[in-house]
Amino acid sequence: MQSIKRILLSRMKFIGDVVLTTPVIRAVREQFPEAYIAYLGDKEAVSLLEGNPCLNEIIPYDFSKPSLFESPRVIFQLRKRKFDAVVDLFSNPRTALLMYASGAPIRIGKKSEGRGNLYTHQIEDDGKPKSAIQFHYQYVKPLGVEPTQFNTEIFLTDIEKREAKRFLQWQFESDESCAPQSYAQQPIIGINPGATWPAKIWLRERFAGLAFLLTKHLNARVVLFQGPKDKTLAEEVAKLSLANVSVLPVMQLRQLAAALSQLSLYITNDNGTMHIAVATGTTTIGIFGPGEENIWFPYSPPHLALRKNVPCHPCHLDFCNLPGDEYMKCMKKLSVDEVFLEVKKRLLVDG
Repeated sequence: MQSIKRILLSRMKFIGDVVLTTPVIRAVREQFPEAYIAYLGDKEAVSLLEGNPCLNEIIPYDFSKPSLFESPRVIFQLRKRKFDAVVDLFSNPRTALLMYASGAPIRIGKKSEGRGNLYTHQIEDDGKPKSAIQFHYQYVKPLGVEPTQFNTEIFLTDIEKREAKRFLQWQFESDESCAPQSYAQQPIIGINPGATWPAKIWLRERFAGLAFLLTKHLNARVVLFQGPKDKTLAEEVAKLSLANVSVLPVMQLRQLAAALSQLSLYITNDNGTMHIAVATGTTTIGIFGPGEENIWFPYSPPHLALRKNVPCHPCHLDFCNLPGDEYMKCMKKLSVDEVFLEVKKRLLVDG
């Protein structure tokens, strides 16, 4: 396999999944130090890979455009680059066709009825429990790449980080309790109360209660992050908290990553920003309900996944279908005090 000189890695979606491929990117680079390595993925998600020294090129796929036009454009780009090997970490019908059309002699993807023959090397999961990072490593094994890297990473410029720090400072400039001289002594704690699906969302009243405790007992500056569909939720949490918290605007992904990198700690539901925060080096607490933290939180301390044991876990449902008091019980069982205690442990606060 050392004759391979041009490699394409592709995880077409989603934000968190793309971040979770960064250990594999580094491992492939270590195995092929002189190779030309490119990455194909969703235009928005792959912006998080900008500046990654292990990549020579990022090829964006624009999902806002009709596939009838975008796919031929991308195929042309792939064929022009004459890849020796392509690795499809997503392996859906669209990406399988893209890999096949690339013309690469080595095409690696998931074994699947109806499209597996589009790959020269078909990966069949062995059924053993594994994290998302370990899952991705299965696909580069045919290239001789071993699982040597497990830390996710995002590379931000000094300018991006400085601008993010100034932006967070600006959120509290009108608050006398956050005067410049006290800035360094006050922890900046981020909270993200949203998620793609309702079943993954911890109760808004509890996020609000947590924000209150953070400001009152830890003298923390609390900032609420929101996604494009979370504006109402974030504003409700801020109002319910009865505390001086700042609701940040929706940001582009690299701005978001830079802001997350400046936090003392980040508390979030199971969503893509959780992975971004960890990759920037910010201590992160992820709140889990229907999902499996063994798969989707492959991170070591001080990062922490919080989940309550309930008989129905893991359900993997987007919407909880339990009736009455059983509804969302995985989230209801997690108290504000439990989360607050873990925050204090990570900030080394007594009491």
